[in-house]
Amino acid sequence: MSDTTVHTAPREDAPGQGRAATPPDRTPPDRATAAAPAARDSAAEQAKVPVTVLTGYLGAGKTTLLNRILTENHGRKYAVVINEFGELGVDNDLVVDTDEEVFEMNNGCVCCTVRGDLIRILAALMKRRTKFDGIIVETTGLANPAPVAQTFFVDETVRAKCRLDAIVTVVDAKTLPDRLRDSAEAAAQIAFADVVVLNKTDLVDEAGLLAVEASIRAINHLARIHRATHSAVPVSEILDQGAFELDRILAFDPDFLAHGDEHSHDADIASLSFEARRPIDGEKFNAWMSQLLAEKGGDLLRTKGILGYAGEDRRFAFQAVHMMADGDFIGPWKAGEERTSRLVFIGRNLNRPQLRRGFEACQVAA
Repeated sequence: MSDTTVHTAPREDAPGQGRAATPPDRTPPDRATAAAPAARDSAAEQAKVPVTVLTGYLGAGKTTLLNRILTENHGRKYAVVINEFGELGVDNDLVVDTDEEVFEMNNGCVCCTVRGDLIRILAALMKRRTKFDGIIVETTGLANPAPVAQTFFVDETVRAKCRLDAIVTVVDAKTLPDRLRDSAEAAAQIAFADVVVLNKTDLVDEAGLLAVEASIRAINHLARIHRATHSAVPVSEILDQGAFELDRILAFDPDFLAHGDEHSHDADIASLSFEARRPIDGEKFNAWMSQLLAEKGGDLLRTKGILGYAGEDRRFAFQAVHMMADGDFIGPWKAGEERTSRLVFIGRNLNRPQLRRGFEACQVAA
């Protein structure tokens, strides 16, 4: 990705086309007076730290896109803030090992109780401004982007140092029609997007993709849509977009800047987290998870975990959206690190004792 920014100046009217010719070395006094403050304002905005908000419903592919950003050779460094919905976080482990600074917030949703944490983290990052070129905030899949975006306009400290560069929303081409029917958050994530990554297009035929794109444009006709598989989108289409426009958001939501912190999720959705200290038997885990997803997959919006398999020095990352599961080894355990396996379920009608017993039964015998 090029680091060069091209500024396009307004075209001057040619002589004889309705305006008196202006000498090339002079600017009319009225325009000069207006241009100076505008130039200063523009320069001040560009000096602020660009912040990209990465959002999208559970399992759409946000972390996959984040990993692509962090591993591509674009010559820039980013501080990353990850928010999770639940009591135990695993997304920090799902992010590839990089030199970037990663901050994790898992004591609530960034659009609800932890916005104060976000403000404090951003303020702390400003004290190390020279160590990074930008900030990426990955929200929980249940986040409404509105309160997140408000942070960059209603908090004076954040507004003075940061600028919201773009809201990038990742959507699952296969499950989006269902999510728009049962989740207000999924629609809000699209409505506030500057860029939409239409992911998992390999799972839907062309007619289905056109229908999904039409539903996206019915909500937000201004956002740029990029089709993708495995969140493979050029970084140049995601970062340094200068795309967030407050006027557009105010047209969509006139009370945007007046909203407080009130926000609630579907009361039926819960997050349960479990840990296992002993190594996991891979065959037992696969058998249990296959049966669980077959029987309860409709209620399991998202399942994710970091597993320590018996006889294996590498961490295994497991992820599932409803009944569709995937997993792979993501790198070795660190020297001296306790090899604790962690598993998170986000969904409806979750039975904590039953899930705990099932996961613990996957451990090798003591």
